Formats: sequence, C-alpha cells, structure tokens
Amino acid sequence: MKTSGLRGRGGAGFPTWIKWNTTKGVSAPQKYVVCNADEGDPGAYMDRSTLEGDPHSVLEAMTIAGYCVGASKGIIYIRAEYPLAIKRLEVAMAQSREYGLLGDDILGTGFNFDIEIRLGAGAFVCGEETALLRSIEGNRGMPTPKPPFPAVEGLWHCPTVINNVETYANVPVIILKGGEWFKSIGTEKSPGTKVFALTGKINNSGLVEVPMGTTLREIIYDIGGGIRNGKAFKAVQTGGPSGGVITTENLDTGIDFHALARIGSMMGSGGMIVMSEEDCIVDVVKFYMTFCVDESCGKCSPCRIGTRKLLDYLTKISNGNGTMEDLDKMTEIGMAMKKAALCGLGQTAANPVLSTMRYFKDEYIQHVQDKKCVAGKCINLIRYEIDPNKCIGCTLCSKRCPAGAITGEKKSAHKIDQSKCVKCGECYKGCKFGAISKI
Repeated sequence: MKTSGLRGRGGAGFPTWIKWNTTKGVSAPQKYVVCNADEGDPGAYMDRSTLEGDPHSVLEAMTIAGYCVGASKGIIYIRAEYPLAIKRLEVAMAQSREYGLLGDDILGTGFNFDIEIRLGAGAFVCGEETALLRSIEGNRGMPTPKPPFPAVEGLWHCPTVINNVETYANVPVIILKGGEWFKSIGTEKSPGTKVFALTGKINNSGLVEVPMGTTLREIIYDIGGGIRNGKAFKAVQTGGPSGGVITTENLDTGIDFHALARIGSMMGSGGMIVMSEEDCIVDVVKFYMTFCVDESCGKCSPCRIGTRKLLDYLTKISNGNGTMEDLDKMTEIGMAMKKAALCGLGQTAANPVLSTMRYFKDEYIQHVQDKKCVAGKCINLIRYEIDPNKCIGCTLCSKRCPAGAITGEKKSAHKIDQSKCVKCGECYKGCKFGAISKI
C-alpha cells in the first residue's frame, strides 16, 4: 500500500497507508474499519455505481484493512437513499459469509472479521469523518475537533480506519498487481485513476474513469463530447459545493490533488458539473450556498453564520440590490471561514464564492453596477419588451401571460406592463414573429 501511493478518493487525498499504519501502531482491545458511503455531493454518484456493480471489491478491501491493522469489525455507513446499493451489499455480505470470507476464522487463518451496515439520514455533514462516526454511535452527526484523529481515537474511542468507497475499491487490485503497477498509472504525487461524475451542459454525461493527470480539456471535449447545443464553454465546477470553478484558461490543467488546489478548486469526491454561456455564475453560486446553509450542522459560528451571510449577499446581488462593498465583504467572510470553521464543510463552503470572484468578478460587477444578468437567470434583472415594428397584434402573448401584464388590440402592437410582469418568459417562448426580446 505504501509503494502504491494510493491517496484517499473522498476529497482530502490523504495517503491511505499512513492511516492504516497509524491504526496498526495503536494498542487497543478493539479496532474498527469504516467505509464512508455517504455520498452527498449534488450530481455525484460514483460510489453508488461501485456498490451496485461490484460490492465485493469493497468488502474484500475492508477485510484486508482489518487484517492489516488488527481490527475485527467493519461498518459501512451508507445513505438510506441508495436502496439498490444497500440490497446488493447485503447479498454480497451473505455470499461472503457463506464462502468463509467474512466471520470467524476466515479461510482457516484464525482471523475474525465481520461487517455490518448503518444507514445515514441524508445529512451532507456526515461525509466528514468525525461527524460520520458520531452518527454511527447514535449521536447527532456533528464534527468534533481533531486531534485526536480517528486513526488513533475514533469510533467509541477506539482506533478506526475510515476510507471512502472508491479508495477501498482500489485496494484488491493493488494487492493483486502490486504497488509498482498502480504507481505507474497517473502522476508521481497522485497515482492511479479517478472516477468523475460528468454532468451539466455536456453532450455525454455519465461516469468517467481516467488516469490522474488527464486534462480537463480531454475529459470535457474528447470524452464528454463538448458542450451541449454548440454553446460556448464557461466553466466547470469540481469538488461539489466545496469546490471551485475552473475556466477556459485552465482547461489544459492535468487533474490531480495539487493542480486543482493551485487554481482554487479541489478534487472532492469526484463531481464535475460543466457550465455553458447560458449559465449565470451568481445564480450557480447561490444554489451551492443554499445547499451549504441547509446542510451546515450549526455547531460552529463561522459556518453557521458565514454561509447564511454569503447567501444573503448573493440573494441581494441577484435581486439587483447589491453594492461593490458587498463583494468585498463576501471575500472577507469567505477567507475567515476557511481559517476558523471547525470541519471541512465550513472551511470549504466559501470556495465557490472565492473562486468565482477570482475568475468572474466582472460578472458580479455587471450584476451590481449595470443591474444586468446576461444569462437571464436572475429574474429580477431581466425584462421582456415588445418591438412595435415586429408585433402584428396576434394576441398570442397576452393569452399566454399568467399575470395579465400584456395589453393591446388585435392587429395592433401590444405592450408589457413591467410592474405586473412576473418574468415567466411565456410571452417570449410563444411569440412566433420574434417581436419579444429578453433584455
């Protein structure tokens, strides 16, 4: 495992062998091996696919880890929203016990190891290892300060190895083919492959597995088939709600733990959401911040208050009431959260704000100073107008308008009462003569 250089695929990229070696070196009557299958990033489903398609790889890896560190019990913490994955895990565990690969005296070696499943209730913060362990113990899923690290004092105060599904799935093949074989794939500091959930405005969406070091351009254009409907590429969000955006200038960046961090993003568990020119950066970041506000456990004030304040500023800006001072305050709050929040959720929740302020500040300024959203996603910053020279008075727009905002006689140019308009766009969609413009 040390030779392979395998690093955790859950986001942090911590060397797996160091975790295992730490737990191995601690003397304790009971040790645990835990699998983090609480996959909560929007648009991510890599772990679900592995558990549904090859659950035995994870069970085997956990058993190997247990043998290595001296643990006799394993626990898979999986979100209850994955019923098929849970069912197939249960079948695989029953098969393993039947063949003597789980339970007492495995294959006559005297080694005892068994695994059980614990269901999560859908809390994103339980993807953080200490919050996950508290949830398994029956407590509210909230992070605890580190040190002590779980490898030394984890589940029920016992030494605990905890890795995510994709990390474990790599272990059996490393044991079979050797560490040097695994290290020959990818980059020197980030060996192996990585699975990404490629979604968004992309022609070929789905799961992709590529060697570390593969460029974003290769993933988006060669594998993903480019941007849908021939639109221009705008950015790609990596790392889910905790990640940042990567723009055109960094498309030739090779994907690994260090390279993404240098450009203000992160690997995360492997979510990759592609955005086109039709997307509004402020609107996208507001979506992620809404998610973080809902999922913050509230234990520490930098995350509990910081995410709420950032969302308030983003809402203010998208409504056309933002100021330049608000942009400075968002940066200040975001930097404070990175330094002061208790866990990884709070420390990285501001990443979407900070990275987009770095690469798309002009778009923020456009929202603030010009009160304009070019992508047309911020409803309060758009308006629909009828060109009297093109309108033939067919009355179709007035019939489609749910707010009664459009008036005019038949065969005469119509008008939109902006005070009544709800910006639904029905008139714009229905006009057959191109007389209505979206501004």
